Amino acid sequence: MNDRKPLIAGNWKMFKTCSEAIATAKQLAHLIRKNQAVDVMIAPPFIALEKVSEAIKDSHLSLGGQNLFWQSEGAYTGEISANMLTSVGCEYVIIGHSERRQYFGESDATVNRKIRAAVDHHLKPILCIGESEKERESKDTFSVLDKQMKTGLKGFSLDDLTSLIIAYEPVWAIGTGKTATADQAQEVHRFLRSMLATSYGNTLANSIRILYGGSVKPDNISELMAMADVDGALVGGASLDPETFSNIVHFEK
Repeated sequence: MNDRKPLIAGNWKMFKTCSEAIATAKQLAHLIRKNQAVDVMIAPPFIALEKVSEAIKDSHLSLGGQNLFWQSEGAYTGEISANMLTSVGCEYVIIGHSERRQYFGESDATVNRKIRAAVDHHLKPILCIGESEKERESKDTFSVLDKQMKTGLKGFSLDDLTSLIIAYEPVWAIGTGKTATADQAQEVHRFLRSMLATSYGNTLANSIRILYGGSVKPDNISELMAMADVDGALVGGASLDPETFSNIVHFEK
């Protein structure tokens, strides 16, 4: 048994207007107000962050950004900096999500720079990694994850990574309805933890939370959470409905 506190994180992606996000956050805060055994984070669209932060101020919910840019300020039209996120109450930030990699050209190298910005501004980075269906079928899962981890974390010291969270999201399971089996998730999570142990030592490896993401729902969360190295979930579509997301947060151990 480990002492890693589970984290259930909701990534709202490009859904919900500001008013819809506020209403959802308030309902969710009400539904999970009694749960202290699990950390819960929601990542609304940027336009709603400040208002949602106010709405969840006295709740058990924490706030996260869906992305950031590595510079603190400057002529970078359309980008959001780490200090902007912290100024509206963000505690976490999602970095390197497969949709960012697929649609917006993010690479392991840019992910590395974004993690540095997050760490330097005391945001907890959620590093997303995962293989495509083709890569899994070619039995390249571990080599792909090895590269994503090593390049993404290149140059970081042990102290830099104390707040790091890793989210394993097999690309073939995101929004497809397909889910890695609990055993598949455990196999990968154990591999990732062993990589961390080799690079940074057992103490850090055993303290870092590794989340599973990819079509997580109320009916599969308990089985996933029963695995020794699965420390939570990064939830997409199922986090948009307060009742559904609450059911995931209140998974049975």
